[in-house]
Amino acid sequence: MSVSTTQMPTPDRSNAVKVTGGALDRARLLDLPGRDEMLKRAPSVQRFWDSNRLLLESAWKEWDEQNSQLSQWINETLLSEPLRNAIALAWEDPAKEQAVADLWEEILPGVYQAQLFDIEKLHLLRAYLDGVASAGIPLRPPYGIALNRNGGMLDARSEGYLAAPTFQVFYNLIMNKYMRPISRMLFPEVMGFDTQTFGFSIQYQEGMDTSLRPHTDASAATMNINLNVPGETFKGSEVDFFNNETGKVTRTIFQPGVAMLHRGSVPHAAQPITGGSRTNMVLWLYGDNMQIPRGVLPTTKAEAKARWTVPDTQKDDFAPF
Repeated sequence: MSVSTTQMPTPDRSNAVKVTGGALDRARLLDLPGRDEMLKRAPSVQRFWDSNRLLLESAWKEWDEQNSQLSQWINETLLSEPLRNAIALAWEDPAKEQAVADLWEEILPGVYQAQLFDIEKLHLLRAYLDGVASAGIPLRPPYGIALNRNGGMLDARSEGYLAAPTFQVFYNLIMNKYMRPISRMLFPEVMGFDTQTFGFSIQYQEGMDTSLRPHTDASAATMNINLNVPGETFKGSEVDFFNNETGKVTRTIFQPGVAMLHRGSVPHAAQPITGGSRTNMVLWLYGDNMQIPRGVLPTTKAEAKARWTVPDTQKDDFAPF
């Protein structure tokens, strides 16, 4: 899922031999389907994930418990303190949401960025994800996109997802407490098209990944987060945003722990990476049955109180890819 750049403790796998026949041991013995099979969506691939879902979920739970030295850090304190404080204030009193809006800079029309993760603590999240990558548990890569050599599916609706309980609590906190109300505030048309969530991680590697051609997302809102730690540099891999009305292309680079938030309908692309690696987490919001806003954008926002709520709609089981 990522390349280790820290001096954090490495995952403890010594206990695995003591739990003979446990879910973790059995999951590590599974043969992950080949890359070509996955890219072709071979029926055997779906059968693999479906038949092993419960085993993999149990294995991730076991791994999480064995690696408490990593998982203990995966909580809300990883988020940037100014954003955490502003978010907490807005949930207490939605009328004070402007403090949240003030932290998001509109770097071009409809594209915002802000410091999401505390850069001094980002290495703790990366250490956890590095542990995930070396856990030996099959993790489904995001093979629905071109850049899919590393990373994994993060949402429980995706087969082969990162089912570690610690991470799932953290992931849902980011989606429900942070991304959804912020997206509703910046993009009024998102209201009603944000009941469902989706997420994956990806890594751009020199010599392996070339580029990601211009595309739009099947989302109402997309959040792209740079998980590189300070000092973990890379060359190239800039993100281009396209303005359909003017034809202008804006090239952007975002810093460690920074999130870019934009409508899924905004065309964008990734340039080839020419040095190092770049690790990202990508999160989507969309409506039931994959519905997204279309047509004329609304000119007025919903009441602030309505934005700072969590939908009571049940999650469906359909993943975009």
